[in-house]
Amino acid sequence: MQRNGLKTVQWPTLIVAGAIYSGSLVATTWHAVIPTPLLALAGGWLLAWHGSLQHETIHGHPTRHRFINDAIGSVPLPLWLPYRLYRRSHRAHHAAEVITDPHHDPESRYRSQTGGVGLVVGWLQSTLVGQMIFGPPILVVRFLAGEGRRATRQPRLVARDWLPHLVGVAAVLWWLDHVGLSVTRYALTFVYPGMALTMLRSYAEHRADLESPGRAASVEGAGLLALLFLNNNLHAAHHERPALAWHDLPAYHRANRARFAAQGAPIYRGYGEIVRRFAVHPHDDMVHPVHRVPVS
Repeated sequence: MQRNGLKTVQWPTLIVAGAIYSGSLVATTWHAVIPTPLLALAGGWLLAWHGSLQHETIHGHPTRHRFINDAIGSVPLPLWLPYRLYRRSHRAHHAAEVITDPHHDPESRYRSQTGGVGLVVGWLQSTLVGQMIFGPPILVVRFLAGEGRRATRQPRLVARDWLPHLVGVAAVLWWLDHVGLSVTRYALTFVYPGMALTMLRSYAEHRADLESPGRAASVEGAGLLALLFLNNNLHAAHHERPALAWHDLPAYHRANRARFAAQGAPIYRGYGEIVRRFAVHPHDDMVHPVHRVPVS
C-alpha cells in the first residue's frame, strides 16, 4: 500500500478478490468430482465471501478509483442481485434517517405490517434457523416482485440498472454451461448456502431501539468467520467508520470497545453465542417498534 504516492492499493482486498474468483473457477470446473455436501460448503463460502467483497468495493475499496472497484465487485456470481442496486440500497442504509425502520432503511429486517402475509413472513424469519432456511427465497422473491413493480413505473431506470447485470449473468451462465454445472445445482450449492451464511452475519447486527435507533452490534471471537465476513461482524465499528477498510476494523474496534459497550451496543462473544441464543428464539419482534400496535 502506498500512502504517500498518487495511488493507494489495498493488497489484502485484492488477494481476497483473487481467491474468490480463482476459487469459484476451480470449484465450478471440478464440480462433478466434488461431493455435493463439500461443494455446498465450498460454494457457500465463496458466494458469502463474494458478498463481503462487494460490500468493500461499495465502500470505496480496494483502490481510489470507483470504476476499478466496481469492476472487481460487480461480477454477478449470485445471479439475482444487480450490483448497481446493491450499491444504491447499501448507501441508502447507511444514510437512513432511522436505521432499521423499513420506511427509511431499505436493508431493514423489520416490517411495518402487523398481519396478513407480512405476519407469516416475519414469523418465518424471526429465528436464526428460520432466517437461514427461509430467508434466501423470501428475499429473492420479495426483491424480484419489487423490481417488477418498479419496472411499470420507471422502465428506463430499471433497464439501466439491469442491462449491465444481465450481460454479466449471461457470461456466468455461459461458463456454467461450459463446465456442465446446471443452474439448479449452482443455485443450491453456491447461491443458497452463500445467502444463508450471509444471513448468519446479518441476523443480529442491528436491533431497533427507539432511544438509540439502529444500534449496531459487534461479534467478537469470530475466527474464520471474521475472514469470511471481512470483519463486518464488528458492525458498530463499521457503522461509525464506514469508509474504513476491513483489515483496519479490528484495531478500531479494540480502541473503542469500551465506548461502544457504554453506549449500549450489543457485544457478542462469537457466533456460537448467536446460535445458542437465537437459533430457535427470536432476536426481536419483527414488527418495528414505531409500527407496533399498543397493547391495551
